[in-house]
Amino acid sequence: MTGDPGGKGAFQAATGDGPPFTGDAEQRSREVRSALDGLRQIRRLTGTPGGDSGTVPAPWERRQPVRAVALALEAGGLAASAVDAGGTRTATGYRVRAGERPATTVVEWLGPPGSGAAGQEAGALAACADALGRLGWEALLYKGPRGRRFLEVEPAGTAAGPGPS
Repeated sequence: MTGDPGGKGAFQAATGDGPPFTGDAEQRSREVRSALDGLRQIRRLTGTPGGDSGTVPAPWERRQPVRAVALALEAGGLAASAVDAGGTRTATGYRVRAGERPATTVVEWLGPPGSGAAGQEAGALAACADALGRLGWEALLYKGPRGRRFLEVEPAGTAAGPGPS
């Protein structure tokens, strides 16, 4: 079943570590919208009493943050990176991976060698942070090894504070 954010169906949001997308773009867009609608329904059904359940990540999202953040980015119209069968990066875009703490993820902007991804990362990560913020995720910008920037993402309201940029 498509649009199953619980993980039982065929839909998988692009994390940036899979093969490049080669299918029907319109069909994929419908699948992403359906998955996002399912996620919003989960939020409505599991929301805290008196709270705005539509803007707070649900328990499912907190348990599977890589999938939830990847869905938020893909639904925001951002391009995912991709790798070939040998693990070589073939497309420029976001990559979502698990963070060091529970319910957190790291979002990087990666591309093949010579793609200019490093020069794009400041603007691209800002766009990622905006898309995530619209769906209740807090993204803090950090500078990592070799000066590359990345976002540490967690459910809104749980961030420890601003990071270095």
